[in-house]
Amino acid sequence: MAKQQAEAANPANEKLKALQTTLEKLDKAYGKGTVMRLSDAKVMDVPVISTGSLGLDLALGVGGVPRGRVVEIYGPESSGKTTLTMHCIAEAQKSGGLAAFIDAEHAFDKGYAEKLGIDTSQLLIAQPDNGEQALEIAEQLISSGAIDICVIDSVAALVPKAELEGDMGDSKMGLQARLMSQALRKLTGVINKTGCCCIFINQLRDKIGVMFGSPETTTGGNALKFYSSVRLDIRRIGQIKDADNVIGNRTRVKVVKNKVAPPFKVVEFDIMYGEGISKAGEVLDLAVDMEIVKKSGSWFSFETNRLGQGRDAVKDMLKDNHELLEILEGRIKDKIKNDENALLDTTEPNIEDDGTPE
Repeated sequence: MAKQQAEAANPANEKLKALQTTLEKLDKAYGKGTVMRLSDAKVMDVPVISTGSLGLDLALGVGGVPRGRVVEIYGPESSGKTTLTMHCIAEAQKSGGLAAFIDAEHAFDKGYAEKLGIDTSQLLIAQPDNGEQALEIAEQLISSGAIDICVIDSVAALVPKAELEGDMGDSKMGLQARLMSQALRKLTGVINKTGCCCIFINQLRDKIGVMFGSPETTTGGNALKFYSSVRLDIRRIGQIKDADNVIGNRTRVKVVKNKVAPPFKVVEFDIMYGEGISKAGEVLDLAVDMEIVKKSGSWFSFETNRLGQGRDAVKDMLKDNHELLEILEGRIKDKIKNDENALLDTTEPNIEDDGTPE
C-alpha cells in the first residue's frame, strides 16, 4: 500500500504513464509507429536502393539512396544524371521492386535503358504534358504503395500549365517555384509513408551579376533543396579514349547534402558509352587509393599476384574474373568501416543554391 502511494506521489511516474497512454492512443488512431523514441533500433535503420556504384553507395554512408526520402541529382548537361538514376532503377528491379519514370523531357531512350540492365517491360513510364500533370501522376503512383522508386526527369522540364497556355515572351515569375513548393508539401508525407525513393533530376543555371562565389544555381526554386534528404552534384571531369575515339567519361559525384549520414564525400568513376558505370574500373581505383592493390609504375599487384600492366588491361581482366572482383569489393567495404574518412572531401561544395527561379 505504501509502495503504491509512493508511486502515485512521484510526478515522474505519472508523466510516463500519461505519455504511454497518449502513445497508445496515437498508435490506435494513426497506426503503429506514429510516434517513436529515437533510441529504437528500427528508427536508425534506413532502407536503401543501391546506386549501382560501389563508391557512391559507400559515400552515402547507408549503402545507397534512402527509401521514403526525396533525393535530388543535379549537374551540367551530359554529366551522367539520367545514367545514374537508370542504374538506381535497375538495382531496384533486381531486388524485385517496381519503378516509375516520369519523363517530362520526353527524351527516354529505351535501348540505352536496356543496356544498363533495366527490364523495360516492367518499367512504368509517363510523358506528361505539363508540370502539374507530371507531379499529380507521381503522387498517385507513390500513394498506391506499389512503387519502390520514382524518377522525375527533370525539374527544369516541369512547365506550369499557365506558362504553356500563355504567349511566348510572357513573364511568369516564380510559377515553377510555387508549383514545386506546393507539390513537395503534398509528396513528402506520402513518400515517407510508402517507403518509395523519389529522385528528382535537376539542371544548372547561371545567376546574373554574381561577384563572389559560384554563379551556378539549380532550377525550380528553394523547396526541393530543403525537402531533399540527399543532394548529389555530378560532373564530367574528363574523357576516356581508345586511341582517338571517345568511349566514355570520367565522372565525379559529390554528396552535397546528406540527412542520413555525414555529407561532403566525393567519389569518381567511369561511365562507359553503351555500358554505364564501370564496376571493374571503380573497384580497381578504390582498391589502389586504399592501398589494397599496389601500383608500381604501370604494374598492378594484389598480395603476391601480379594483376597486369596498365589500368585498362587490369580493368578488362577484372570484368572476366568475378571472384577476384568480389574479394576486392569486400576488402574495400571493410576498409571503409574501419576508416569513415576514407572518402571524405574537405573542400566546401561548389554550388551556392539560393533557389532563385529562372
